[in-house]
Amino acid sequence: MRTVKNRSRINDYLRSYSFVGSLRSLFSDYESFQTKVDFLEIGEKKIPKYTNEFWTSKQRQASSLHEIAYRACFKPQLPRFFINLLTKTGDNVYDPFSGRGTTVIEAGILGRNIISNDINPLSQVLCSPRFFVPNLQQVLTRIKNINIDYNSRADIDISMFYHQKTEAEIVSLKKYFQNLAARNKSDHIDKWINMAATNKLTGHSPGFFSVYTLPPNQAASQKSQIRINEKKKQRPEYRNVKEIILKKTLSLTRNLNISEKNNLSNSGKKAVFLCEDSGNTHKIKSHSVQLTVTSPPFLDIVSYRQDNWLRCWFNDINAREISNKMSISKTVEDWSNSMGRVFGELFRITKKGGWVAFEVGEVRNGSINLDEFVIPLGVSSGFECEGVLINQQSFTKTSNIWGVKNNSRGTNTNRIVLFHK
Repeated sequence: MRTVKNRSRINDYLRSYSFVGSLRSLFSDYESFQTKVDFLEIGEKKIPKYTNEFWTSKQRQASSLHEIAYRACFKPQLPRFFINLLTKTGDNVYDPFSGRGTTVIEAGILGRNIISNDINPLSQVLCSPRFFVPNLQQVLTRIKNINIDYNSRADIDISMFYHQKTEAEIVSLKKYFQNLAARNKSDHIDKWINMAATNKLTGHSPGFFSVYTLPPNQAASQKSQIRINEKKKQRPEYRNVKEIILKKTLSLTRNLNISEKNNLSNSGKKAVFLCEDSGNTHKIKSHSVQLTVTSPPFLDIVSYRQDNWLRCWFNDINAREISNKMSISKTVEDWSNSMGRVFGELFRITKKGGWVAFEVGEVRNGSINLDEFVIPLGVSSGFECEGVLINQQSFTKTSNIWGVKNNSRGTNTNRIVLFHK
């Protein structure tokens, strides 16, 4: 492992490994970056690895619009770093595993065109409304006119999560959205309200519809919630659903400026949202994408079906069917086969001169480094691998309270394999 300090040596590294000129800005301020460089041997090739705090140090505050809870999502500063570096206004930015939409929302804020894909339609529910941001008065007016039937009950037992009045408000909202969908009458304000409600279904504070439960990106099962209630000696208290939605609207929009809203709206008008297998995205034109920034499902670490079952219920999405389509791989071999198909599609849709920033992780307690598997997949599909960027964040004392002590692996680092066409 070496630390690169000298400008001429930095330029030698960049020329030696075929980086284009724009990437030189990664190391332009070499005195402050102190970038560590070592090499990963893949077959006969030596791939450079660059370690530093690239996109969490001295980065602008992330937009409040990103504050939608979802498992296994990266910080907005990560896609912003690559979008600023490798694209210009009007370029297409893509994420084949969009999740809550971090990449495409950040791209929209920055005035890029976006393509979003995720096998789970919940992704579009959470993402697309944030391209058309209503003002608080619009949300207030609309939500006041939604009738609540306090005799309404859910078609499943959710009494362990919600007070009876809260349940009635949630079910009334659900029926309101079902009626709009049946008549194809839902507009951007309705979709925003639905998105905010979906995000506030369960959580571990009075700011959510539910009694105290798991964090909002993980829905407890009904049996688990009963055990939580018994352990904490709690019963669901009434939560005012409309008030919570309004507060979430204020929170999401609190630091969004007019220019960013306009960028999002312009991007949203041309946005492409897909719900396809990421290895078969025939609706995306060949040679149309300048940059892909993505983080794929990592083996069987996260159960998206369990985490999102209540959100799927609220949005009439069959969680079991989606889970079966996702086919989360349990072995590295299966995962590699699946990702090989994805890279084939990425090479087809990427422009000449375009890029793929592919986040990988150290899984199974650091015993598997997925970059060692991803690099051959990308190269065999036709890409050049320009290197691995490891963002290593300096953690605070607060992080150690939560058990974040190792700065070299796991969720404490982002590992990006960077490919160029």
